[in-house]
Amino acid sequence: MTIELITAESLAPLTHGFFTRRGGASSGVFHGLNCGKGSSDQAEIVRINRGRVADTLGLAQDALLTVNQVHSADVVHVTGTLGDPLPRADALVTATPGIGLGILTADCQPVLFGDTTAGVIGAAHAGWKGALDGVLEATLDAMERLGARRDRIVAVIGPTISQRNYEVGPEFFETFVDRDRDHARFFAGGKADRMHFDLPAFGLFLLRRAGVGRAEWTRHCTYSEPARFYSYRRSVHLHEADYGRLISVIRL
Repeated sequence: MTIELITAESLAPLTHGFFTRRGGASSGVFHGLNCGKGSSDQAEIVRINRGRVADTLGLAQDALLTVNQVHSADVVHVTGTLGDPLPRADALVTATPGIGLGILTADCQPVLFGDTTAGVIGAAHAGWKGALDGVLEATLDAMERLGARRDRIVAVIGPTISQRNYEVGPEFFETFVDRDRDHARFFAGGKADRMHFDLPAFGLFLLRRAGVGRAEWTRHCTYSEPARFYSYRRSVHLHEADYGRLISVIRL
């Protein structure tokens, strides 16, 4: 099966892609393009999958860089290889051509950033915790330090879990409204004490409030399309032993 990637016209002419699970070498619950080194998939198969991604974007395989994602607001400025162990962070920025910034997700938001005028790009992993703690704003700050201007920056949220499929409990709701009462508008009522959280709407709100030139979501839900996307939440509901990780990449 051919590799499939979703692109955004607003990021053109930057080379980028939100890759689906199609076109990979993994099998079983990982069937497809699993790029997560942290999964229990075979390491060699993950390496093959990441090589296919790098080839698709015209990158050397060692120039496709990811970090050890920990749901933080930490950002790494990349100028070359990252070494071993990988930095613990949830976003990367660079102004160096030939480097691909990669983010791994399986329901959380992958966000790709670009200021084509300045030649500065970024990529962020923004789950609910990282988004609430400021990873998107921290990525914009780091890009500005490299010469970007936030009113020129385009930020695109890729495939993520939609509100319809993101059921949460009252403690989750309280975490958000304790931070800001206005956050209640990102929740809709569900059964009993359950609610549904709108993660991409929250991400768009944060980006626009921070002053980006343009912010959008590709409007793909990871949970609802099992043939195209991995989903942590879906794997839990299906009682699967593990789950694959999607990769989203941008390069200069």
